[in-house]
Amino acid sequence: MAKAEKSFPRNFTGCLTCVQVLNIMVLLGFMLNYSLRVNLTIAIVEMVFKDTNTTTDVLHPHNVTEHPETIQQTRYAWDTKQTNNLLGCFFFGYIMTEVPGGRLAEVIGARRVFGYSTLIASVLTLLSPAAAAAGYYWLIALRVALGFLLGATWPAILPMASKWIPPMDRSKFMSNMMASSLGAAITMPICGFLISHFGWESAFYFTGIIGVMWSVAWFAMVYDSPAQHPRISETERNYLLKALPQDNDKVHVPVPWRSMLLSAPVWAIVLTHGASVFGYFTVVNQLPTYVNTILHYDIKHNGLLSSLPYLGKYLCALASSVLADSLRRTGTLTTTTARKLFTGLAVGLPGLLMLAEAFFGHDRIWSIAIFTLALTINGAVTAGYLGNGLDIAPRFSGTIFGIANTLSSLGGWLSTYMVGELTHGRNTYEQWQIVFFILAATYAFGAVVFVLFGSGELQPWASAPPPPQPEAEPLKEEKASA
Repeated sequence: MAKAEKSFPRNFTGCLTCVQVLNIMVLLGFMLNYSLRVNLTIAIVEMVFKDTNTTTDVLHPHNVTEHPETIQQTRYAWDTKQTNNLLGCFFFGYIMTEVPGGRLAEVIGARRVFGYSTLIASVLTLLSPAAAAAGYYWLIALRVALGFLLGATWPAILPMASKWIPPMDRSKFMSNMMASSLGAAITMPICGFLISHFGWESAFYFTGIIGVMWSVAWFAMVYDSPAQHPRISETERNYLLKALPQDNDKVHVPVPWRSMLLSAPVWAIVLTHGASVFGYFTVVNQLPTYVNTILHYDIKHNGLLSSLPYLGKYLCALASSVLADSLRRTGTLTTTTARKLFTGLAVGLPGLLMLAEAFFGHDRIWSIAIFTLALTINGAVTAGYLGNGLDIAPRFSGTIFGIANTLSSLGGWLSTYMVGELTHGRNTYEQWQIVFFILAATYAFGAVVFVLFGSGELQPWASAPPPPQPEAEPLKEEKASA
């Protein structure tokens, strides 16, 4: 089987193939996905007063203008609980569309689900400064709506991968989802530079405009399956139709909910994803604040330093995915062994590094180095559990990922609530140590669960139904003639 599934043929028509275009657009799409999300985490450092420990009436945030080193900026008197509520409210909307988004992509296609969600989210991002000026709760509502839209994007990509990407290339394709980290790595320093020269509003305008431009390109170049693509070459189309089972787009198999929810490999994905993303979201949302309040870096250095873990994570995701696909293709590792090995490393080692952060995180150099290494290693989840739904149940992969991301969304909100409660009125390194111990335990739990219960084999309940019996109709005709 490994010999039959060779690498995808290149340059059918002397230019980029449709699969290569899809890879590029998905990579850019997930870069943008996190740009629309993390712009607030860097902007909020300059949106609030430096002393935010005093609670104020959030209905009237006392807009004032300060004069920092470079430009005048409007600031709001939000305390640490209020700023963490702003960071966490995204997940209230995010959690609502995970499972529906995955299932909707299985039924109507990822092109529309991913494309329209990103387009509308980009428009809302452009309206963020106006929402903040209108009042705290207007910005809360906008961030909830943003989460509602972006929540559907992640699970939508797996159904598309099941129709476009051969099994032995899927780990590499899933690394495109980790381009979200690359997007954060680029967004952080760029937004830090823009904020220092043009004000925090520029972070939202920049990411929003880029989002609208990408959305137009997505609808022009991406289609849900090789059969639907109007510009695909016959050679590429025939290769994909032969390499991949293409379900009839008009026939939608119902989800075997009972079997799925009683499946240990499914719960291994769900629980491990929840544990891993809980740690990731905690760092994503809190690192700029930690760098500013505990390590005392200014906004320009903050953006650059906060981007390092994301850059490392993407590079590790790409390298580990190529390695995993190669090991599986040559038969060195089975799919199950590869998924367990890379998940154990990607989720277990960051747990140990969070213990190190608890003891050495007060030092500027050690702290940034540990954060960077932890998130870098975590990028190997692309070769582990992240695309595992395509192994065990390709036709329901969007639904499985939606369930997993629903749990992780709860974790994303819980992490901001946890940090807000622990640091409110006592934003000290000692309180952050508690955060790091919790993250260490969570990562360890996720790694153990997947190593014990994960699988890379197609599950019986996810197999295609038997074909209809061709003898039924002739028998009917024969009886009628008699």
